[in-house]
Amino acid sequence: MQRGSIEKEGNGLLKRIYIIVLVILAAIMIFYHSVNVKPLLAEDNTEFAKAEVLEVTEEDLLADGTNSASQEVILRITSGSHKGETVKGSSMNGYLYGAYCTPGTKVIVRLSTYDGTVAASVYNYDREFPIAIMVIAFLAVMWLVGGKRGIHSIAALVFTFLVILMLYIPMLYIGCSPFWSAVAAVILITVISIVLIGDVSIKSFCAMVGTVCGVIMAGVIALIFGAAAHINGYNVESIETLVYIGQNTQVQIGGILFSGILVSSLGAVMDVAMSVASSLTEIHEKSPTLSRMELFRSGMHIGRDMIGTMSNTLILAYVGSSVNTLFIIYAYAYPAHQVMNMYEIGIEIMQSLAGTLGIILTVPFVSTVSAYFLKRTRKTTPKL
Repeated sequence: MQRGSIEKEGNGLLKRIYIIVLVILAAIMIFYHSVNVKPLLAEDNTEFAKAEVLEVTEEDLLADGTNSASQEVILRITSGSHKGETVKGSSMNGYLYGAYCTPGTKVIVRLSTYDGTVAASVYNYDREFPIAIMVIAFLAVMWLVGGKRGIHSIAALVFTFLVILMLYIPMLYIGCSPFWSAVAAVILITVISIVLIGDVSIKSFCAMVGTVCGVIMAGVIALIFGAAAHINGYNVESIETLVYIGQNTQVQIGGILFSGILVSSLGAVMDVAMSVASSLTEIHEKSPTLSRMELFRSGMHIGRDMIGTMSNTLILAYVGSSVNTLFIIYAYAYPAHQVMNMYEIGIEIMQSLAGTLGIILTVPFVSTVSAYFLKRTRKTTPKL
């Protein structure tokens, strides 16, 4: 009976949590739709639509005869304002745009209308269906392996995605400080994710505090390193596009790079914070006579075992994203002084080391907060 009562109380709390999450999401969506986005592309009667290749009428072969440099095709439009129409089009088989078409190939086409005549060009392969299948498979595996906790993890993941897309990015767009926009997003994502994945307890509270402190420290360290190394948000590859956007909006271009470091380090920092807080909570429950200092030391010992693997996780993630750059450097045998002073390398070093230092500093933050609050609430049931 007592167990049933506890489960009923837990389910009631969970329902209240999800109601709060839905209210927050509603507020975020209202904010998202209130932002007036100014289109930067000229209105030229152009639209992108799905299409299917019916026939290849002409093609120019490459020198080796194995593929086509360009093709003339007949397409059936399957979406948009021209759905159901059959049009002639062209496809340039490039590395980034176009597609090698055969009858039945699903593509995305760019349609332009002039004096009632529709001109079509193949933009790329239609990848929406395989992407949807991959996402569904990912969510299904999370559910099957994680069970009820997996469902909460999916909810946390969806919430994170919506916060980034509908709150963080629009805040940047309307001119809010990139750093504080990231801090707001990090706090919101951290609180909701930990409550959904974990529970409402002192353990979750300690993990939240440690996560936010660690992520903010990563951002501050990046700012300091950037100032010392003369790296700012204008040293990125896409700066010309960003400057053009900045000329037509209120976005603060220089802060986006450092703002992104906070967001990118959040996952690893949250993982470490939750692991340390959870471990110390378990230790405290098994050995409630341990002092605050003993709990702190236990947290530091646990964290030291995690620092190496989690640091590798974050650094390897950044290295993996820049393999192309590293390979080009290797193939061209760039001199060491040139490599070490390339903006691309400096930015990667700044991002990886700042994020890793955020992980490392999270350990003492969480250990200190957990040791303090666990001993303070020893005889009472901790609640947020």
